[in-house]
Amino acid sequence: MNALAVSTQEKSEALTHETVLLNEAVEALAVRADGVYLDATFGRGGHSAAILAKLNNHGRLFATDRDLRALAAGEALASKDARFQIHHAAFSTAAQWLASMGLQGKVDGVLFDLGVSSPQIDEAERGFSFQQNGPLDMRMNQHAGETAAEWLAEAEEEEIANVLYRLGDEKFSRRIARRIVETRAAQPLATTFDLVRCIVEATPRRDPRKHPATRSFQAIRLHINRELDEISAALSQVVDLLSIGGRLVVISFHSLEDRIVKNFIRDESTTDKDFFGQPVGTARLSRVGGSIRASAEEIVRNPRSRSAIMRVAERVA
Repeated sequence: MNALAVSTQEKSEALTHETVLLNEAVEALAVRADGVYLDATFGRGGHSAAILAKLNNHGRLFATDRDLRALAAGEALASKDARFQIHHAAFSTAAQWLASMGLQGKVDGVLFDLGVSSPQIDEAERGFSFQQNGPLDMRMNQHAGETAAEWLAEAEEEEIANVLYRLGDEKFSRRIARRIVETRAAQPLATTFDLVRCIVEATPRRDPRKHPATRSFQAIRLHINRELDEISAALSQVVDLLSIGGRLVVISFHSLEDRIVKNFIRDESTTDKDFFGQPVGTARLSRVGGSIRASAEEIVRNPRSRSAIMRVAERVA
């Protein structure tokens, strides 16, 4: 098979636009008809539409997204529904936005659906996909920040290798980084297929279940968008945003994201103990159930959902 070829399964996944864990996430929010909610990762509005369907005229839904096409979809919805408002920003700023409107401690539920969306992957010009050739961009906000091409043109070989290993768990990270540096000395890496060729050429053994560029593309995307830092920053502010009884619902798609969420909920759900083993202080969150994964039926319908894991917590103090 050609090194740049894509399997039928990979193509079908890229073309899927179905919102992952839609019913489970909305149910976990325990939506009140007159409540106030935040969809911190609007995307194309699948979760938002389901939340709005449960609100009455007194309910309100706010959303954030840094993707310009997501913003356009959100603004179109806001023009038709006065209960909805969207803000063009990274979700790490959502709590500050709502607090500025006097909503700190008054939000009944916050939803995060992390990672890159299928529509972003489908758009070749965004540069997220190793399956399609396009500009090597990878920015969530198309008008801000350094592109993947710009970073790869200037980064030291060791820095590239470290990013691929730390954020992608890429075992051939040093070989790939070396190949990238050798290639850019002759010609800049401008497209996704330029990068894919470097990765394929530097990969001595291939996993038949996974394209060799999968881990490297994930790592570079996470680095360019500072996604893990965004998650940590957002979570650190979200408890103060929630009302007592308010729900936090987070859907993750790989272990690095989920570890941050899992540890945050664990830390906020436990208290320190004194010398005698008695609890000191009060836990602010309580875990709600265990982790939730997509059903077998959803995975068949939407293969992207197979890696999704949802965690839920409720503010108790």
